[in-house]
Amino acid sequence: MAAHKNILLVIADDLGKSLGCYGEKAIKTPHIDALAESGTLFDSAFASTASCSGSRSVIYTGLHTHENGQYGLGHYTHHFATFDHIETAPRLLRDHGYLTGIIGKIHVGPMSVYPWEKVVESPSRDVAWVADQAANFFQAANEDGRPFFLTVGYMDPHRDHTRGGFGNGDEKVSAEDPVYNAQDITVPEFLSDIPEVREELAEYYRAVARVDRGLGLIMKSLKEHGFDQNTLVIFASDNGPPFLNSKTTLYDAGVRLPLLIRSPESAAGVRNPNMVSWVDLLPTILDWAGYKEKKESELRRYGRSLLSILAESSLDEAWTRVFGSHTFHEVTNYYPTRYLRTTRYKYHRNVAWKLDFPFSTDLYASLSWEGMRNVDGPVTIGSRPLSNYVRRPAEELYDMEKDPKEVVNLAADPAYRELLLGFRREMEEWQRQTRDPWLYRDGVSLLEMQGHIDAGLQIPDRFDFEVDAPKSRT
Repeated sequence: MAAHKNILLVIADDLGKSLGCYGEKAIKTPHIDALAESGTLFDSAFASTASCSGSRSVIYTGLHTHENGQYGLGHYTHHFATFDHIETAPRLLRDHGYLTGIIGKIHVGPMSVYPWEKVVESPSRDVAWVADQAANFFQAANEDGRPFFLTVGYMDPHRDHTRGGFGNGDEKVSAEDPVYNAQDITVPEFLSDIPEVREELAEYYRAVARVDRGLGLIMKSLKEHGFDQNTLVIFASDNGPPFLNSKTTLYDAGVRLPLLIRSPESAAGVRNPNMVSWVDLLPTILDWAGYKEKKESELRRYGRSLLSILAESSLDEAWTRVFGSHTFHEVTNYYPTRYLRTTRYKYHRNVAWKLDFPFSTDLYASLSWEGMRNVDGPVTIGSRPLSNYVRRPAEELYDMEKDPKEVVNLAADPAYRELLLGFRREMEEWQRQTRDPWLYRDGVSLLEMQGHIDAGLQIPDRFDFEVDAPKSRT
């Protein structure tokens, strides 16, 4: 183990790319921008799923949710949990001699699978308090002498429990954060430009600014405790902004996210175009820590360390595609989808496409959705007709250069037939490789049916069972 190679992982909640360093001029994020300037900014970084617990589990395990079992949210009635046998960052690094800790939002479980040594779980949005807890951890690390792995999980800029709020109502928490005028903010292309959307975005921007302030406080404390020159700093989000067309969807607005990594051993001011995934984050952390696999893991991690490409400012052909996997958000939000994203195209496989796409609780109750659904004339979400949002086909294919909003589905276009079939084959090979239970034929799971297939069961080669054509014998 390389001594004193520390790791600080900071995860924002529902943060998209509305940041100064990603080109948004209507918001001020000086501390996040400073981190980008001191390290590497990834332009094409992708979560596997646009759901809080699931995405965090991917970060901590290096496995997609269909591999690690954290299919959806971990709290309250949802109660999804990571499989007991899964290796996680806090377990691996603790066994490797690291002092491990987490402050703020955890949102994965059970804790026996995620055995952080120091746990300060809290729903507080008071970033000054969070920074104080981080300072306590840094002090303990100085006294302890072991290298450390600290995760800070912010509650912001997640919605609060009001219909249009983002935690800005408590002046003790938000007094220092700038107030944005609804007319001055930028409405992203995936949303409709209506008053309710602007009003919510103005509140959202203020919560984003609070994350920025909190990061600044923690980075200051890191330096004051003498760790700024031997700590790998990773800043990311779990999923995209908490609005329709983004959170809970695998459209780019939901999964193409900020990722900033600062290594004391790498160049500063790098803008990296390579396509990377949240399954790459655990291999990166383990690589930095000098961790070597002691045995063949039951589940192979296919992610790769990003340390070797941190200084790259040009595209490497080995980093030109990512995969993603979503099954649940809330327990009532079942909509299994898989995606394959290349530099040019995006392929979605909607397994349960005959179901309506579900609304999560916070998005259904939002003022922005109430405003969009009550406009005069046809209802759209951004440029997407409501019908296309709610009722999706089995496959979607988009040309991301010509159609970055993902609204012109090419899957049924004969001119793209061969491309579609190629992506379908590539997707299914990845599903087999990762033992995805949602690789379906004739409406059933091939993984679950494998024993019967080995015994001679013939399954028709089609996605779905067809009531009007039930025969399986040719």
